[in-house]
Amino acid sequence: MSTTEIIFLVMIAVVAVVAMGLLLKVRRSQKVRSRFGSEDGRTIREAGNTNRAEAKLGKLEKRVQLFNLSPLSPSARAEFNAEWQRIQSGFVDDPKNAVLEADQLIQRMITVRGYPMADFEQRAADISVNHPLMVEHYRAGHEIALRHSHEQANTEDMRQAMLHYRTLFTDLVGEPEISRAATSSPL
Repeated sequence: MSTTEIIFLVMIAVVAVVAMGLLLKVRRSQKVRSRFGSEDGRTIREAGNTNRAEAKLGKLEKRVQLFNLSPLSPSARAEFNAEWQRIQSGFVDDPKNAVLEADQLIQRMITVRGYPMADFEQRAADISVNHPLMVEHYRAGHEIALRHSHEQANTEDMRQAMLHYRTLFTDLVGEPEISRAATSSPL
């Protein structure tokens, strides 16, 4: 075998190794993206690059695995459903209060399910591990509740917040599909 052939084979091997490395990185990124949904993009923006973001999300996933998470008991589910119905019914007469109560209800549900009390950003990050699609609703509803507390949200904004909270509520309550019809009356 000539020197040229050896160099050519080495170059092919190097290109193959680099291509495999890139393929593995892309697959890992796709797995993280599918696991965390919108939190992946948010974390990449905050971390500054994909590698740091994926490392941060990996640590977050390990953190959440240590929690003692559990579904709601039937009695807790019934209590939360009754409270949600009361809050949702009260929206017509007092939308401002309903949004605040919905925000507080979601926080209590998260705690009862086993997530630790933390600031909003940490709670949202923790929730993203097991509820990647719902965390968008949590962030959107909470952002409107914050704007409302600064008197910067109108009634339509508050209606949107309630829709976000209802979607999150339905996911967190963990009811069977048959029972969910009771929690999904329109606003």
